[in-house]
Amino acid sequence: MIKSILNNTSPISEPDESAPGILSRFATGQLTWITLILIAMIACFTVLAGQSFASVANFRNIATDACILMVMALGQLFVIITGGIDLSVGAVLVFSGVLGCLVMNSVGGTAGIICGIAVSIVSGAAWGAVNGLLVTRAKVSPLIATLGSFGMAMGLALVIANGIDLMAPLPLVRSLGVGRLFGVLPWLVVLAGLTAVVMAIILNQTRFGRHTLAIGASAAAAERAGISVNRHLVKVYMIAGALAGMASVMSLSRFGTTTIGGHLEDNLKVITAVVLGGASLLGGIGTVTGTVIGTLIPVVLLNGFVITGIQAFWQQFAIGLVLVIAVYLDGRKRNFAG
Repeated sequence: MIKSILNNTSPISEPDESAPGILSRFATGQLTWITLILIAMIACFTVLAGQSFASVANFRNIATDACILMVMALGQLFVIITGGIDLSVGAVLVFSGVLGCLVMNSVGGTAGIICGIAVSIVSGAAWGAVNGLLVTRAKVSPLIATLGSFGMAMGLALVIANGIDLMAPLPLVRSLGVGRLFGVLPWLVVLAGLTAVVMAIILNQTRFGRHTLAIGASAAAAERAGISVNRHLVKVYMIAGALAGMASVMSLSRFGTTTIGGHLEDNLKVITAVVLGGASLLGGIGTVTGTVIGTLIPVVLLNGFVITGIQAFWQQFAIGLVLVIAVYLDGRKRNFAG
C-alpha cells in the first residue's frame, strides 16, 4: 500500500488500480455526494429565495465569507491526512494577527504592511513547529498538544493586545479586504483560490504530498520505506500554522480588526470542513477539492437560512447531522476495508 502511494503521481481522488480499490472508490464517491449536496442546497435556496440568493453579489459574499476558513482548512487537511489533528489554528490565527497588526501599525506605510504579513506567517509557522515537536519529540498526542497550544497562543495574544482588538491599517483593508480583481472578483477569494491550487499540486503531484499520504496510511510502513516521519510531521504542522498566519492577514483585511473573540470556534469549523470533504480522521485519505466544498457547505447553508428567514441555529444542527453521517460512513468503510 505504501509503495503504491509513493509511486503514485495521480490525484488521490481518482481511482487507480494500483491503489487500494475500496479506499479510492470511497474517496471518489464521497466527493461526488458532497458535491451533489452543495448543488442541491444552491438549487433549493434559489427556488425559495430567487434572486435574493441566486445573484452575483450574494455568491460573491458567500465566497468571501468562506475564504478565510478555507485557507485554514487546507492546512488542517494535511494534518488530518497524517492521522493527526490541530485544535490550535483559531488561536494561532489570533496570535499571528495581533503580532502582524502591531508590526504594521508600528512600522507604518507599505513597508509596515509587508513586514506585518511576513511576521504573521512566520509566527504561525513557528507555532506549527512547536505543535509538531510536541507530537514527534515529546510524544504528546496531537489532541492534547494542540489543545495546549490553543490556550497558550490565545493567552499570549490577549496579553500582548491588553485584551482589546487592534485596528488594522486602512490601506490593507482597502486593498486586500474590499479590493477586487478587475473590479469583479475579491482579492481575498483570489488569494484563497491560489492557495487551494498550490496545496492541490503539493498533495497530488509532489513527493511531499505522497509522503503525507503514506504516513497517514501507515507511519511505521512509511518509516521502513525510508521516510523521516517525525521530520515530515513537523513540516506538516508548520504548514498548518503558516496558513493560519496567512488567514490572520486575510481576517485583518476583511474585518479591519484582530477580532480576538471571533475565532474561538474556528478549529472545529475547519475540522468539520475537512471531514465533510471526505478526509478520514484515521488518516490516509483527503482531497483539496473535497475540503473546498466542505468549507462552502456550511457557509451556503447559513447564507440561505438568513435570506429565507429560517433561524440560523438550524445550521448548526444540519451541519452536525451531516458530520456525524460522514464520520459514520468513514468508520463503516474502514471496517469493510479491514
